[in-house]
Amino acid sequence: MCWENELQLADHVELAEFFRKTFGPTGAFNAKPFEGSRSWAGARPELRAIGYDPRGVAAHLGLLRRFIKVGAVDVLVAELGLYGVRPDLEGLGIGHSIRALHPVLQELGVPFGFGTVRHALQNHVARFSRHGLATIVSGVCVRSTLPDARLDKPSTRIEDVLIVVLPIGRSMCDWPSGTVIDWNGPEL
Repeated sequence: MCWENELQLADHVELAEFFRKTFGPTGAFNAKPFEGSRSWAGARPELRAIGYDPRGVAAHLGLLRRFIKVGAVDVLVAELGLYGVRPDLEGLGIGHSIRALHPVLQELGVPFGFGTVRHALQNHVARFSRHGLATIVSGVCVRSTLPDARLDKPSTRIEDVLIVVLPIGRSMCDWPSGTVIDWNGPEL
């Protein structure tokens, strides 16, 4: 675990290379934010869980406390994003990463952990959700700010994604209902 301000330039360079190699196979656009030494895609994480092995970065998960609006209700969450596992270790990571991060989320005093995934990853995420660690919420659109303001694009986007909610300080029955989640700022 490390705070964002504890990372050195060499750490950012290594993480940027890790993300390019991890996200690049899913499309060149997905690797583009990590050009040079940039180790974040939208908002910068507050806290990072980085797994290392003798080959370097093995896994990464970023965290940022923020408010989101679910329907008309403001909810404090620990946004989880920038999740990646080196391709040779796939299948070993997200459940372990979430379990390792759970005590940190409790220390931060957030009621919920929150993240989004593409529908194609539903089965992958469902494996660790079976044990009550998380709940997958579908049928909710997410509206977020683009990380860079551009004249040729709208300033926000609306996506149909799966919502992953981890009850931390509250139970899932306290998660508000709504068909739209507003993210105040860019995704992690």
